[in-house]
Amino acid sequence: MAPKRGISFSRSRSSSGKLSSSSSSSSSHFPVLAFVILCVMAPMIFFLGRGLYAADQDDFSAVPSNQVVTWSGWQALQNLKSFFPKEVLDVIVSSTNDTGPLSLDNFRKNNMSASWRVVELETSNATNEPKTDDRQEKPKLKDGKSSDGRTRWIDSPTQQARRQLIGKRRERRAAELVKLNDELIAKLENSAIERSKSVESAVLGKYSIWRKEVEYENADSTVRLMRDQNIMARVYLSIAKMKNKLELFQELQTRLKESKRALGDATSDADLNRSAHEKIKAMGQVLSKAREQLYDCKLVSGKLRAMLQTADEHVRSFKKQSTFLSQLAAKTIPNGIHCLSMRLTIDYYLLPPEKRKFSGSENLEDPSLYHYALFSDNVLAASVVVNSTITNAKDPSKHVFHLVTDKLNFGAMNMWFLLNPPGKATIHVENVDEFKWLNSSYCPVLRQLESATMREYYFKAGHPNTLSSGASNLKYRNPKYLSMLNHLRFYLPQVYPKLDKILFLDDDIVVQKDLTGLWAVNLQGKVNGAVETCGASFHRFDKYLNFSNPHIARNFDPNACGWAYGMNIFDLKEWKKKDITGIYHKWQNMNEDRVLWKLGTLPPGLMTFYGLTHPLNKSWHVLGLGYNPSVDRSEIDSAAVVHYNGNMKPWLEIAMTKYRSYWSKYVKYDHPYLRNCKLHE
Repeated sequence: MAPKRGISFSRSRSSSGKLSSSSSSSSSHFPVLAFVILCVMAPMIFFLGRGLYAADQDDFSAVPSNQVVTWSGWQALQNLKSFFPKEVLDVIVSSTNDTGPLSLDNFRKNNMSASWRVVELETSNATNEPKTDDRQEKPKLKDGKSSDGRTRWIDSPTQQARRQLIGKRRERRAAELVKLNDELIAKLENSAIERSKSVESAVLGKYSIWRKEVEYENADSTVRLMRDQNIMARVYLSIAKMKNKLELFQELQTRLKESKRALGDATSDADLNRSAHEKIKAMGQVLSKAREQLYDCKLVSGKLRAMLQTADEHVRSFKKQSTFLSQLAAKTIPNGIHCLSMRLTIDYYLLPPEKRKFSGSENLEDPSLYHYALFSDNVLAASVVVNSTITNAKDPSKHVFHLVTDKLNFGAMNMWFLLNPPGKATIHVENVDEFKWLNSSYCPVLRQLESATMREYYFKAGHPNTLSSGASNLKYRNPKYLSMLNHLRFYLPQVYPKLDKILFLDDDIVVQKDLTGLWAVNLQGKVNGAVETCGASFHRFDKYLNFSNPHIARNFDPNACGWAYGMNIFDLKEWKKKDITGIYHKWQNMNEDRVLWKLGTLPPGLMTFYGLTHPLNKSWHVLGLGYNPSVDRSEIDSAAVVHYNGNMKPWLEIAMTKYRSYWSKYVKYDHPYLRNCKLHE
């Protein structure tokens, strides 16, 4: 008896030996729910799928005789029919073959949505059809049977159209994903490029910013946690006192003291004591308790704001104090150097007069030799200048050093170079106080230093009614401006009348190359040969001079390049012709009330040698080692002279460690005097 409704199935093997199935009915329009149910009911389908069943429970005779159905399978079909409509049952029954067109693999391959991964598209169902010959396909029959009697699946036109649409949708979706991916990559690359512009490439001691961040990642996380806890404890401590929570106040106070003691001066987690974690835990408990009892958003924010203002005031105060202390450190002489000077002075005056003289006095006025002028009251600094110059000189016997110091250090300077003569070079030490021609009637600076206003400026600086009450920069009160050693550079022809050229050196420089080439430089009729410092705007004339004064504005260009004292070659013949000392006296007399410039020797030097300075190559003189931590190391290594201008002199404790070796390698730390005065590297 023919079944009333249902779908006939058959199984056949393809040429490869695998099972294949065909159906004359289309499954392209079954509900989406059927697919979900198919996945959920997969175990049951597997159980039912190895036999063929009639779709009608009354028509048991439709089952082929070679495939007998068990009663449990037939009962399962009965139960399924009560839950699902006929179309769903047809799909489930037709999917019993795990390699058929409705298997899970086939759904993934042919019927997935556009969001599935794109695979190779199949444009026809030829691969699902059995073949006997690779070149010729068996003809399709109207009744769905091949010539060998086997039933095959034949795609309907609707199903083929649907597969084509799905294929196009896959291609379109794949193209969109590729485009989005390209746009995202481009966006990330552009973002990385922008970020790289803000990364500083010259990170000292590190390969990159990333390496620095990773290396020190969370190195102080515990320290910061303890500091944050202490801040909140102080806030709640104030609120507890305000609200009369005495017990909580005492507990907070105790924990805060313990936390501060455990924290100490630690700057990283490695510096903390083992008990720090216990203190953190205890503080966390009391802070939690305080939050429950005392927290008030408005009150807490007000306390934090007050603490922030107080901290800001402390920072400003500490900055002023730091500036004062750095200036004070720059003005003072370290104990070791003072000890050295005193010991040398005592031993010098214990020498008999005949042993206090230097050899080579005949070279002091020989213009054919290389003469240096060095004015200093620091024995150790002067020794480094002379030692570094001689060490790097090609022929030391042609070098003559003229040292001028004050009465206090005259004996020490002589004794040092008597004990440590500079090889074949000539050296001569003089006392500036013995220059009788250098008096207040001739020198405007000496006359001004003796005035009442100048004494008030220096010795009553703390009085609110003094002239100095408005002074903002402490460096202009440096005692070196009271010393004639600092102003003696404007009287070189008077000090050395028989010389034609002289190289002036500051005592805070180090010589690294032979300097004899400077005497061969053609100054082109100028008086002063110096390295210009106008690479930055603050080294131009308007930084040093008061251009609101008509005398300054009328005679000088505010954008003119400044130059550096410290290593200057002076043509003393041209000096005398142009009366440089007279020009200096004129401007110094006009500045008696300090209306043209503040104290110092560079501003009057810029004015005196204005238009008379020949620029030297920058490799002769590199500055900034006393204040600038980012001087290029290659410039330092290639420089003939390096200059520690600034407060951080190499003989002070505040010196920058990275630059100190250039200076210290010329100090004889094994010398008995230096060891006795505890001077060490």
